[in-house]
Amino acid sequence: MRQITKQSINAFYNKGKLKKQNMNIYYCSFDQTSRMLLHSNCIATYDHANKHLKISNCGWFSNTTKERLNALEGVSIQQKSFKWYLNGVEWNGEPITIK
Repeated sequence: MRQITKQSINAFYNKGKLKKQNMNIYYCSFDQTSRMLLHSNCIATYDHANKHLKISNCGWFSNTTKERLNALEGVSIQQKSFKWYLNGVEWNGEPITIK
C-alpha cells in the first residue's frame, strides 16, 4: 500500500484533513461525515454518527481508484476480465453503502 493511501485512510477515519497530490480528505462537522476525493471525484463518504461507508468509483476503473477503495474497511475489490467485483459480487462502480 502506498504511503499516500495510508495517510488518506488515517485522515478519513479520524475526522482529519489531507490534501496531497491527487487526494483530498476532509471532515464536515455539520453532517459528521468524512469525504475522500480522488481527482476531485468523491469516491468514499463515511458517516461517523451511523458508521456507514458509501463508495463509488465515479466511473473510473483505474488501479489508483481500486487501491484507495481497497484500503477501506469492509471493501475488497478484485478485477477479472476487465470487470470489477466488490466483496465477490460483480460491481459496476455505482454508489453503494457498505456496513
